Amino acid sequence: MTFRIGANNYGKQRVRLLRVSRSGEQNHVKELTLGIRFEGDFEMAHTVGDNSKILPTDTMKNTVYALARKSPVASVEDFSLLLIEHFLKGNRHTTRVSVEAKEDLWTRILVGRKEHPAAFVRSGGERRTALLDATREKTVIRSGLENLTLMKTTQSAFDGFIRDPYTTLKESRDRILATSVRADWLFGSGAIDFDAVWEGVRDTIMEVFAEHVSESVQHTLFVIGDAVLGRFDQIREIQLSLPNKHYNLVNLEPFGLDNPGEVFLPTDEPHGLIEATVQRD
Repeated sequence: MTFRIGANNYGKQRVRLLRVSRSGEQNHVKELTLGIRFEGDFEMAHTVGDNSKILPTDTMKNTVYALARKSPVASVEDFSLLLIEHFLKGNRHTTRVSVEAKEDLWTRILVGRKEHPAAFVRSGGERRTALLDATREKTVIRSGLENLTLMKTTQSAFDGFIRDPYTTLKESRDRILATSVRADWLFGSGAIDFDAVWEGVRDTIMEVFAEHVSESVQHTLFVIGDAVLGRFDQIREIQLSLPNKHYNLVNLEPFGLDNPGEVFLPTDEPHGLIEATVQRD
């Protein structure tokens, strides 16, 4: 009986980069965490220990820093494309390169209502994300965000659901709706201003979440996706993950107090998870 190597890849994970651009009085910062993956003709490395077609993963890491020095890191997508082009051009045994990038977001500190030119504050746990997968014939680009934490204290309902012997949840026409949005969207072809689209999608998600009269998290998810596709022709589909972060009304009757929707207990576990992809027909 003989055996062969199946699908395989290798690469470098959690490559950390802070790029400071110094132009005039204002500095700009980009903090990225990158994962790089190669697929290709690497069978001999596995089966007979021949490394002649292997680019060391340490070289992948070094390439990130060298290209960051040579070129401005305008957006996570543009920098990922630069890495992919470099790796495909210089490694003929590599047929596919994938780059997963996450950007920690920094905003300028306000001093006397004026943005400081070189001091920043981290924007909570929110991250900008990108996943690029490319061969020499085709490039697939997905952009996204994660940990965009949102809450609304009204215009959210959940009722009319299935009830069985184990159902204890009460119906509500006015409840807190809170979530930590993870989204990624697939681009079509053509020129794309990645920064402008990312900011526009983020703004759309927040605006729709705030204004939409929600019958469920599923309802809100679809309306968000529908709005994004309606506003951005470059996007073919959007995947949305909306965990339902629960805030439970505290029973104050033992203390002789009422609770007209004012005092809640935040709880992280367990929580609901609603996910879907909204696509063009």
